[in-house]
Amino acid sequence: MPVYEYKCDSCGAVFEVIQKFSDEPLKIHKNCGGRLERLISPPALQFKGTGWYITDYARNSGPSSRKNGGGGKERSQDASSSDNKDASAAKRQASENK
Repeated sequence: MPVYEYKCDSCGAVFEVIQKFSDEPLKIHKNCGGRLERLISPPALQFKGTGWYITDYARNSGPSSRKNGGGGKERSQDASSSDNKDASAAKRQASENK
């Protein structure tokens, strides 16, 4: 159930109430009898996983960004070469442990 935030016009109190989507908005403050106003608050939303970071998108809209289907992930040469070095080091270490 969503959490709604209200502010009393009379006393200025701000509070939160858990309500169903189908519930009517509160109109009267229990404590002072003042008129309530429902506030609009930003949602507590977190994006996780790939595709939500600035590095996951192409940096420009030129032809090079379109070679992966436009806006897709592009890997730099440095990232590719460091991955290859890591893989080589892991293989070398595995063969030494045998």
